[in-house]
Amino acid sequence: MELIASINSAINGVVWGVPMLVLLVGGGILLTVRTFGVQFRKFGYAMRNTLGKVFSKSEAKEGEITPFQAMSTALAGTVGTGNIAGITTAVTLGGAGTIFWLWITALIGMCTKYSEVLLAVKFRERNEVGDWVGGPMYYIKNGLGKNWKWLGAIFCIFAALAAFGIGNAVQVGNITDSINTVILSFNPAFEGQKTVNVVLGIVLMVLTGIVIFGGIKRLGAVAEKLVPIMAVIYIVACLAVVIYYAGTLPSVFHDIFVGAFTPAGVTGGAVGSMILVITWGVKRGVFSNEAGLGSAPMAHAATSETDCVKQGLYGIFEVFMDTIVICSLSGLTILCAAKGAGLDLNYGVEGTTSLNAAALGTVFTQKGGALIIAVGLILFAFTTILGWALYGTRCCEFLFGPKSIKPYQIIFLIVIFVGATMDLSLAWNIADTLNGLMALPNLIALVALSGVVVKETKRHFSEVKK
Repeated sequence: MELIASINSAINGVVWGVPMLVLLVGGGILLTVRTFGVQFRKFGYAMRNTLGKVFSKSEAKEGEITPFQAMSTALAGTVGTGNIAGITTAVTLGGAGTIFWLWITALIGMCTKYSEVLLAVKFRERNEVGDWVGGPMYYIKNGLGKNWKWLGAIFCIFAALAAFGIGNAVQVGNITDSINTVILSFNPAFEGQKTVNVVLGIVLMVLTGIVIFGGIKRLGAVAEKLVPIMAVIYIVACLAVVIYYAGTLPSVFHDIFVGAFTPAGVTGGAVGSMILVITWGVKRGVFSNEAGLGSAPMAHAATSETDCVKQGLYGIFEVFMDTIVICSLSGLTILCAAKGAGLDLNYGVEGTTSLNAAALGTVFTQKGGALIIAVGLILFAFTTILGWALYGTRCCEFLFGPKSIKPYQIIFLIVIFVGATMDLSLAWNIADTLNGLMALPNLIALVALSGVVVKETKRHFSEVKK
């Protein structure tokens, strides 16, 4: 394990170095400039045509899911433990200033994900069973040409492997950790954690199998029900803490903005590098909202929506909801509790979900805080597992054909059980590395096809004016 960790650490240092951060942010800036800031200019239009249509009924044909189900499936894969545990890690290791760079990443990432979703719908195709399939591998093959199919294959290799980490082991490990935390809060002498992990691993395997073997229709139906519920529960709980300590908000925002540029002045010297703060903010922003990774477009490609720009608007909404709303609330909750209740953030040491539970516990009691985090993590993580099961399957299908789908899904289920007892720190680090590796082919394609994004955006809004 130590050898694997050291090898991964070396690769991670290269993959997530300054060049990658420049490419991620730079690619988003390029798309923002070329579309004249579509995520800002048309933000109201995007909200009206996404959030404003949540309760509108729509039907999808065989092999399709509704636009809202497609967005819910993508959010299921996006809104995961990175929104809770990931943000806590970023704040404790990078300081409050990481929240600022998280916001910057999200504002730019709105346009990146808009472009990804637009291209996924534009260049999708039907597979052998009649389902819509799309994503970076298809807009590389159908947009850049078949001579570039190898680049799509590289994306699929890294994404199929990443699904075992970011979308599986990391999520399962956090579920088991949070449930054991709840049990210990009620019974500090409890020593049956290993048994709990085994049981949870089996239960999650069965539940995931029931959904993913039911196809895209069942996945979409489950996602559209679970995603709104989990978001509301967690948002309301965090808002309660932020409102309770509302008097600390001026000081918290001071720390966020000052810490973004002079972290030592906020953390007492525990965090002294501005590069470290930016890196943690960008890494956790990308890990959370996945803008630039190319994952979510695979879910959006299954939509019944025929206008690629209309579906692209859901990409703007996704990043806004995932990062600007949910991630911000996670960060504000622990920062407000630190100011208002003296919660020790222990800067410089990797934070865990127990810190989130403790922050909520200052308002809802220790047991209540642990229970809220457990419920939030279970829902967030389980839906993420479902979303990434789809992504991994789509990548495997592109590489090896439809006959590879069932074997891949079986392996995915086995990894769930393994993830229930896996070392979380190693899983997080491997997931970070694979995220960076799968982002590279996608970012190359996004830059190369930015002209298509501009053309389709102009076409759509000229039609809207008419």
